[in-house]
Amino acid sequence: MASIKEKNEKDLAKELHDKREALRVFRFGSAGSKSRNVKEGRAIKKDIARILTEQTARRASGVAGASKVR
Repeated sequence: MASIKEKNEKDLAKELHDKREALRVFRFGSAGSKSRNVKEGRAIKKDIARILTEQTARRASGVAGASKVR
C-alpha cells in the first residue's frame, strides 16, 4: 500500500478508525453465520498493522529529528 506513505497524519487516523470499525463489523456482524470469508478479516488486520507501523515510524523520525536540532 504505497498510498499510506503519501497520506498525512489526519488521513491516516481516519483510515485507521475506518479499518477498525470494519474489523468490528466483520467480527460481530456475522457472529452466527458459518460461512465466512476469513481472508477478508485477515486483510483488514494487515491493513491496520501497516497504518500503525507507518504512524510509529513517523513518530520515531519526528522524535529523532527533534533531538538532532537541539
